[in-house]
Amino acid sequence: MYLPILGAAALATGTIIERLILKRKNISIKFYETYSFLAIILVMLPFVFLFWNISPEALTPKNIFLFLVISITAILANLFTYYSMKWEKVSNLEPAKITEPIFTILLAIIFSFIFGEALFERNSKIIVPALIAGAALIFSHIKRHHLSFNKYFLAAIAGSFFFALELVLSRLILDFYSPFTFYFLRCVSIFLFGFIVFREKVPKEFDHHTIFHTFLAAAIWVVYRIVVYYGYIKVGVISTTLLLLLGPIFTYLLAWKFLKEKPSWRNILASIVILACVAYASFT
Repeated sequence: MYLPILGAAALATGTIIERLILKRKNISIKFYETYSFLAIILVMLPFVFLFWNISPEALTPKNIFLFLVISITAILANLFTYYSMKWEKVSNLEPAKITEPIFTILLAIIFSFIFGEALFERNSKIIVPALIAGAALIFSHIKRHHLSFNKYFLAAIAGSFFFALELVLSRLILDFYSPFTFYFLRCVSIFLFGFIVFREKVPKEFDHHTIFHTFLAAAIWVVYRIVVYYGYIKVGVISTTLLLLLGPIFTYLLAWKFLKEKPSWRNILASIVILACVAYASFT
């Protein structure tokens, strides 16, 4: 149960590092989409033979197709997220990023009726707190009686939805891989797509400092995703997601410390309400 807390800290740290990289003028989101996953592959490569595990069920046509759908969903999620992070402050986007666990919980509940409770635990008491949390999110962006959802905020919400959909879909085939193997293959597929489709050249501004930060973020994302997948298998999708909601708190603190982004009182209040709703849902 403590591993998702580590995952939450990794999520916050990785988000801040990526914001530092994407703030650079000549680092495009398509370039970062491609080569950040190359960095992840290189970080994982020395450990492939130690943690590699894949069962024959993963190679059936149905499960291969599902893996490709998951990869496409992950590509969309990352592109929307990088676009929003490049042009908007992390603290302004955090309420939108908080919707990812809400989407994950709601999708897990829907999937539990389709695929059964063996893969997705079902808890009807989560629905009402999730609606309250959604209302708090809207409240945090009301200014002078109108919604101030700009295109970057909407892109962040889209990224959160696709990340949630990807994670819930992943649970359908996760038992056929080790968490390490699944994440490695996922990242290979995303890198190959970006390398073939985007064909982005390495900019001169991609100096040794940026390369270091890219590999640092890559290592952090490896820890985060393996923790998430392991949590899904061992304690369940919803339970893991609830604990990962500590991530926004860490993100606000790190954004304030390193990016000098002071969160608004609305963002703070919305985050408190959302976390309170999640805490209520997890302990009732």
